[in-house]
Amino acid sequence: MHSSILAEEFSKLSLKLFSPFAGGTVAVSGATGLIGSLVCKALLHANMSYDLDLHVLPIVRTAKRAVDCFEGWEGPGLMDPFVCDLSSVDAGERIDADFYLHAGCITQSKKMVERPVDVMETSVNGTGWILRNCARNGARMVFVSSMEYYGTLPSGVVADESALGYIDMRSVRSCYPESKRFCECLCNSAACQYGVDVCCARLAQTFGAGVPSSENRAFAQFARSAMRGEDVVLRTLGLSEGNYVNSIDCVAALLLLLAKGERGEAYNVSNEDSHCTIREMARVAIEVLGDSAAQQVQFDVDETNSCGFAPDVRLFLDSSKLSALGWSPRYDLRGSFSQLGSYLVEQDML
Repeated sequence: MHSSILAEEFSKLSLKLFSPFAGGTVAVSGATGLIGSLVCKALLHANMSYDLDLHVLPIVRTAKRAVDCFEGWEGPGLMDPFVCDLSSVDAGERIDADFYLHAGCITQSKKMVERPVDVMETSVNGTGWILRNCARNGARMVFVSSMEYYGTLPSGVVADESALGYIDMRSVRSCYPESKRFCECLCNSAACQYGVDVCCARLAQTFGAGVPSSENRAFAQFARSAMRGEDVVLRTLGLSEGNYVNSIDCVAALLLLLAKGERGEAYNVSNEDSHCTIREMARVAIEVLGDSAAQQVQFDVDETNSCGFAPDVRLFLDSSKLSALGWSPRYDLRGSFSQLGSYLVEQDML
């Protein structure tokens, strides 16, 4: 469904973010997920607004999901989706574009503990396939990585892009962060051996307007509970501490990197002012979207971790490298929750 909230947010983004793609084709894997769908919709909105003659090529698992995702966003620029399974896509399958944003991966924590092989095969095979297509076309590419790349760092460390922490290889959930590390290495290897113009974006937890109806990560659960007048229930002790970034700010960062990111480099995408523990985040959700006098944060800890929650970390990301390219976030944690709440109401997703 079309969103006036998203359209308004995209209108606030500078034309300079979109002009590098004028007359070109941008292929986006994971195009029905949060990150991929927002980048596609932002480009389509800009194409209509500024007559850029650009084309968006969604790479998706099923055609129906693409139809549902882009309902109301059709028009000049939206190409027929390329349907494939990234875990098993034929290495010789060709998809032509001038720019590639590779956001396709499995991000649901429960699947990470139930289907770890699928997680790794989707990441590794999909990234290799996108890189080969990028090399054939002499195109630019951004690989969407994750803050989980860093693993567990020593207390007090501020993580710039050179940091590297511990990942427990005995934990089945490590399939996700370890696959991100491998894929970044694969990107850098392709940049070295084949001259592929690729950089990596290490995203902090991203939320705000644009979340899909199926979104079930902590921020979405917190927002819905707060808006329904319910207590917010945590399945962990909520001690994990990290950074967040607004969904629209993230779109701006990815477009900037797709145009200006340096080959072989990685960039943290994080709002340094949006840093807190999970339990603090739950309290912010209540304060912004609920009734702080009537609602509380409750705990119902899943001792078996059947949902596949990431281990507790204390991570503070340094985003100065991205800022040096001209990126500046506009929404802090409270602003992101406010924006998310308005979007949930607009889309009837409570």
